[in-house]
Amino acid sequence: MKSGILFSTVEYEPLARELLSEGYVFGEIERDIFPDGERYFRIVTDVNDRDVVLVGGTTSNDVTLELYDLASTIVENGAATLTLIAPWFGYSTMERAVKHGEAVTAKTRARLFSSMPPSRLGNQIVLLDLHSEGIQYYFEGGLHPVHVYGKPVIEQLARELGGERFVLGSTDAGRAKWVESLSNDLGVPAAFVFKRRSGKGETEVTAVSTRLAGECVVIYDDMIRTGGSLINAARAYRDAGAGSVAAVATHGVFTGDALKKIRDTGLFTAIATTDSHPNARKLEHEGLIVRSIAPLFVPCLRRTAS
Repeated sequence: MKSGILFSTVEYEPLARELLSEGYVFGEIERDIFPDGERYFRIVTDVNDRDVVLVGGTTSNDVTLELYDLASTIVENGAATLTLIAPWFGYSTMERAVKHGEAVTAKTRARLFSSMPPSRLGNQIVLLDLHSEGIQYYFEGGLHPVHVYGKPVIEQLARELGGERFVLGSTDAGRAKWVESLSNDLGVPAAFVFKRRSGKGETEVTAVSTRLAGECVVIYDDMIRTGGSLINAARAYRDAGAGSVAAVATHGVFTGDALKKIRDTGLFTAIATTDSHPNARKLEHEGLIVRSIAPLFVPCLRRTAS
């Protein structure tokens, strides 16, 4: 059987190379930028009649278009199958319109990827811990969405941070069902904070679901961006009687100096995340605990080319 070919965007190359032992070899992409800013891509490795994987998250508009251009070119050059692994789908908080006229960017980006030409045996996109599970149904036509859950990695991290006995906390009631499911799997109690929006982009905690008596609370959130919600939740749990607070997230985005801001509060004993976003690996030297999500994607690698 022919080996599969694996490509990636530059920032996701470390994660992509962890999948090479699964019967895939790394493919070569030629890149350049024209004087006017236009980008040039060329798939150098022959992909004809091969199973092809492309790894990259939608970390910016430029990278999103790079993924689209590369994926389309791979198919047009004869790939038998295409699997687009997108550990970070960066528009997931814009999954619905709250105000009249708002762009539902999660849907428009899904439509963009859905317009890729189909490979001979089909295209699929693999997504990790979407902010809203309904997003996977925005993908249309011949692009099959696969939603992978990060629970195995998150459970291990929560155990490392919380020890044998801890309380699993949420940053808001909107994540209550997910946190409740995770706490049941871990066999630990759950706690929730309730908050309301107090201004543009700002929230305040109004209540905590339970009183605590010195327990360690491990807060789970699907993503950490600015850290504001996480900090507010940690203060609420400490005020409610938590002895210590740690945090774990699937997606460690950490915009700007978010990690420093979180650490400087002195509220957290540890902060951990997966490497679904490239910023996480960049912050390991600052004390961020990072675990790979590569093993979660191995079952999605196809073996069809003969």
